[in-house]
Amino acid sequence: MVKYEVFITTAKLAQAMTTNNVFIKLVGTDGESKRTWLTSFKGSAAFYPGTETKFSVCCPASLGKLVLIEVDKKPLLLFPEDAWFPSKVKVKSPEGDIYNFPIHRWILDSEVQLFREGTALRISDDNHHLGKYSREKELKKREELYGWDVYKEGLPHCMKGDNPLCLPAEVRFSFTKTTEFLFTASTGLTELQLKGLSCSKKNWSNLDDIGKVFCNKTTDISEYVQQHWKDDAFFGFQYLNGVNPILIQRCIDLPKNFPVTDDMVFLQGGGSLMEEMQKGNIFLCDYKRLDGVTPNVINGKNQYLMAPLVLLHKTPEDKLMPIAIQLKQTPADDNPIFFPTDSEYDWLMAKIFVRSADFNEHQLNVHLLRTHLLAEVFAVSLLRNVPMVHPLYKLLIPHTRYTLQINNLARLVLISETGVFTEFSASGGEGMITILKRSLSTMTYSSLCIPDDIAERGVEAVPNFYYRDDGLRLWDIIHRFVNGVLGHYYKSDDEVCQDPELQKWIQDIFEHGFLSQASTGVPQKFGTVAELVKFVTMVIFCCSGQHSAVNSGQYDYGGWMPNTPISLQRPPPTTKGTASEATMLQTFPDINTTAQGMATMWLLSKQSSDFVPLGKYPEEHFFEEVPCKLIKDFQGELEILSTAIKSRNENLEVPYRYMDPPLLENSVAI
Repeated sequence: MVKYEVFITTAKLAQAMTTNNVFIKLVGTDGESKRTWLTSFKGSAAFYPGTETKFSVCCPASLGKLVLIEVDKKPLLLFPEDAWFPSKVKVKSPEGDIYNFPIHRWILDSEVQLFREGTALRISDDNHHLGKYSREKELKKREELYGWDVYKEGLPHCMKGDNPLCLPAEVRFSFTKTTEFLFTASTGLTELQLKGLSCSKKNWSNLDDIGKVFCNKTTDISEYVQQHWKDDAFFGFQYLNGVNPILIQRCIDLPKNFPVTDDMVFLQGGGSLMEEMQKGNIFLCDYKRLDGVTPNVINGKNQYLMAPLVLLHKTPEDKLMPIAIQLKQTPADDNPIFFPTDSEYDWLMAKIFVRSADFNEHQLNVHLLRTHLLAEVFAVSLLRNVPMVHPLYKLLIPHTRYTLQINNLARLVLISETGVFTEFSASGGEGMITILKRSLSTMTYSSLCIPDDIAERGVEAVPNFYYRDDGLRLWDIIHRFVNGVLGHYYKSDDEVCQDPELQKWIQDIFEHGFLSQASTGVPQKFGTVAELVKFVTMVIFCCSGQHSAVNSGQYDYGGWMPNTPISLQRPPPTTKGTASEATMLQTFPDINTTAQGMATMWLLSKQSSDFVPLGKYPEEHFFEEVPCKLIKDFQGELEILSTAIKSRNENLEVPYRYMDPPLLENSVAI
């Protein structure tokens, strides 16, 4: 007889323990053990959250190399079946070899579960060891669990499931996350109801009352915004370091539909528009995706959504100042170009319409589509096509945490027919789908890769662009990490080409995420290691740094509504000299619309206590020496970046924290 030592660890999660009897079978290249009941003097405490317990499995002879374990559980007599979340199983063979079997999933019933040894395998070259337990069986089951669905034609496909309870247990929120998410949502809405704000369809009568909506929930930046929202310099600053830093681009030739001339604008430091454009000092923000979109009807009143063009100038003092705003795409007598030299409220109203347009462009294109919906595509394709022991799965699974449920909730409570965004934003309803379709049809792979995007927009030299500075450093750190890990497993381009699971992963992404549009430039297959490394770097950056950059500051910059109106309910001025404080207040969204928008931004900016920052991996997936060392190196580089960001922020009037590694989550989880 020979003895195998079996160590089982239960995850340190609320409700992760089981009181059921647990059984295991070991499968090796030379045989398999009997199904063994794992008994311990600890009883049910053997599977208590966060504990590792040792058991013994005896066999007549050595099983050879272990390749698989079978795990199942049965309820005790008269006791109910419960859920159990084991994190891993470690087995020490009689020969002294250590085998690791990652699990990291809920076991809900008495069905036998199969788990393979955790050494990352590049291709399906281990199938001859597994016989009937081939990868095909595992992947077929995953294809059934993670089905594709079409939410709306023309949008990226999503995970099939009508509500969060339809999702596999392993991808749902934890008990802690669920509790905190519901508590935050309910307390915010309750506070508004108690103040009588959530149902009031009245106009705001003064600016001071707006500040009382969430007066106990201000942040250092939201307070700054309230004081400086009218300032031109702060208006320009937000294009670099606010929640939408990907629209601004260098202007080398004025658009024909934006007829600004030298005698219309004042440029600090002198010089003509042409001279300043040649120096790289003129920038354009064009909201053309919003042109012609049918605006919403809120509280029975038509809303207004413009498609502005904004011209900005980098001054000799390195400030980015708006110099001209046209609120509609087509020049006309009733579509004046506004300038800082106009009356106070003419110019302020023009900026307010731009900021409202920016809210809708940001929420739908920059935030929802380019992070949430793409992250869901990356996750579903991974879970459908790539086995747990594959290096790609191990590398990317931490970056899928909670994404499927948060997107499921978004479809239920934000963008459904009765969702908050649908009911209370200017682009809600028909306009929302139009903008999303336009955004996807014009999206490019290069725009998702920050080094390419920065170069294509011509903003490499803009001063005080902290999103760019931190993002490029973060991209490089992630790229080195991904290159090291994947380079450990793929020694040649040919090995990438011959990996069917890699190829199926990217094919699914191209088909279901980008709707087979070759014009996007998204790879349809991987031909080299370099192509694979770049794409995986983009995925991790999109799910972590980019999502944080466009999500975490929503309440900072939107907590003071006049800076980011969710909707506007009067048309913009068609002639100059007609705007006033009274017309501004009448144009702002109603009280209930304001309250709903602010409550939603507050909810979507809140981290949960089980937040996992970039580079931290509480679930152990890699066991090999080289990847484990690379993870430590990755964490060390992230610490260096964090130190540099914190040091810089000490000297900034408005700190930029959204790319600080300890503050950004591994995944799209909120």
